[in-house]
Amino acid sequence: MADIKDPENTIIMTLKGGDVVIELLPDVAPAHTARMKELARAGSYDNVAFHRVIDGFMAQTGDVANGNMEDNFNIGRAGTGGSDLPDLPAEFSKIPHARGSLGAARSQNPNSANSQFFINFKDNDFLNGQYTVYGQVISGMEHVDAIVKGEPPMNPDRMISVKVAADV
Repeated sequence: MADIKDPENTIIMTLKGGDVVIELLPDVAPAHTARMKELARAGSYDNVAFHRVIDGFMAQTGDVANGNMEDNFNIGRAGTGGSDLPDLPAEFSKIPHARGSLGAARSQNPNSANSQFFINFKDNDFLNGQYTVYGQVISGMEHVDAIVKGEPPMNPDRMISVKVAADV
């Protein structure tokens, strides 16, 4: 596992292939960082599906309102929800949407991010300044690369567990 410098601001996401270690950026996006830690500590991300995975682009997950319910894939609702918490204001920065960066998923409204996020498979510079970046994969990117592709995937991969490193 990666050398964890700040366990309070590091996420350990367990996928079927192994652990993905994500360093959060509280100095860049404090509200998004706090929300991810809050939902991780509540167990809200555990068993949530990757509902939108585009090869060569990104893997999206984090629908804590709908992601745990199997039928949502059958009725097309996966990816339409968030947490019961209020939406977050955008925290745009100069941090690029580079390979392995964690971005806040949102609707057309820049201030609508809630619980959903995506991990970039490659540098996606066209997203810079339009979506909040609030983390970076520091190890385990090979497990992200192996996530089943599709919109939604037929048999989606899931986050087995998501924990704050300080709590492990």
